[in-house]
Amino acid sequence: MSALRMSYRAHAGALLALGLPIVGSQLAGLFLHMSDTIMLGWYGVDELASVVIGGTVWFIMFITGSGFGTAIAGPIASALAQGDDTQVRRMVRMGIWLTLGYAVLVTPVFFFVEPLLLAAGQKPRVAELAGGYIEIVGFSVYAGLISNLIRAYLAALGKTGVVMAVMVGAVIFHIGLNYIFIFGAFGVPAMGVQGAAISSLFTDFSVMIILLIYAVKRFPEYRLFQRFWRPDPELLRKVFALGVPVGFQMLAEVGMFAFAAVMMGWISAEVLAAHGIALQLAAITFLVQLGVAQAATIRTGQAYGARDALALRDGALTAFVMSFGFAVITMTIFLLIPEFLLHLFLDPSDPATPRVIAAGVTLVTMAAIFQIFDGGQAMAIGVLRGVADTRVPMVIAIICYWVIGIPVAYSLGRPEVYGGVGVWSGLVVGLATVWVALSWRFWRRQWILEPSDTALAPQV
Repeated sequence: MSALRMSYRAHAGALLALGLPIVGSQLAGLFLHMSDTIMLGWYGVDELASVVIGGTVWFIMFITGSGFGTAIAGPIASALAQGDDTQVRRMVRMGIWLTLGYAVLVTPVFFFVEPLLLAAGQKPRVAELAGGYIEIVGFSVYAGLISNLIRAYLAALGKTGVVMAVMVGAVIFHIGLNYIFIFGAFGVPAMGVQGAAISSLFTDFSVMIILLIYAVKRFPEYRLFQRFWRPDPELLRKVFALGVPVGFQMLAEVGMFAFAAVMMGWISAEVLAAHGIALQLAAITFLVQLGVAQAATIRTGQAYGARDALALRDGALTAFVMSFGFAVITMTIFLLIPEFLLHLFLDPSDPATPRVIAAGVTLVTMAAIFQIFDGGQAMAIGVLRGVADTRVPMVIAIICYWVIGIPVAYSLGRPEVYGGVGVWSGLVVGLATVWVALSWRFWRRQWILEPSDTALAPQV
């Protein structure tokens, strides 16, 4: 229990001090891969559409396996608050074990993306380009997942600034590689979509190597790789039990957006391209929310480990209020300048650009509507992970996204009904329901106690 109650201003300051570098890292990671979308948008509409759908497939594989790395941030913060260094080491090691095992399992998928997309009704040219993209970039899932886990570990240790610096450097490196491999330079032939894949592969493995070296050299006391080959059944089961629900919860959300991309592809390549741009814009704002939510996970985990109920409650409330305020700002921007934002991604001389803009303006407006819901559900998930609550949120996410959101998107998104607007209506409904359900769960559970209480009650 803390000796003095922190003010809400102090909670906000601590959350921002930890969260802003995480936000920077998240945005840098997005810009790293968004540079593929921007640069291929100048290369051609089919190439842009293929990297939208191919990138979605890659991200589904990545996000499902990232649950192990994401889930350990809160428990590591709790272990650090209790002074249990051994628990930290054991948890990171078994997280890496599970992450590598998952990556091996999904590797065969890399070589069957084109027929899967054709079976899903995508245009043959788009499916062909996307399949070639994944056959190369798919292997970066190994690097991406390990980097995600090490980033969570370093964030729990408070070293978020270093991670941000690495990611910013990676963006600059990646843009340079993209210029060389996509358009051709310095004797390298122009390779378009395949060039973007090669560039991503080089960049992701470089980031992983740098983060691993830093983690080992900066914190030798944790001895992360000492006797790495030794199994730890107890922690393996614990990390598995925490990580699998997190992975499936994120898969439920990403899968909803992926299915939306498939439905957009049924309409036209221009609508799919507009959908991809609108999602990129929404992803920028969401990653700000996600970075603060990850900081909230760590802050909540620290309070939970220290059995400080007051800090847990006040910190969570601060995070929710900050999320709402940022959502109002981004919603306003999206509503005021949608065409300007869309033009950033497109070649004005391309004859397809006016059709993409026409479809995109409405979709950016829909993206503005779900800003509050998307940020709110991210914050609710963040604080729930801080108290190691992952199973029930997974069930809530699956029901809200796939039993409610997707049927709405499918019924309203057919071309003869509302088309793209109908698809995005389903996304809004899914995000709104999961936001309400998860927020209700957090604030109604008994880990939230009255200010006079001195300790957290056990979970039931």
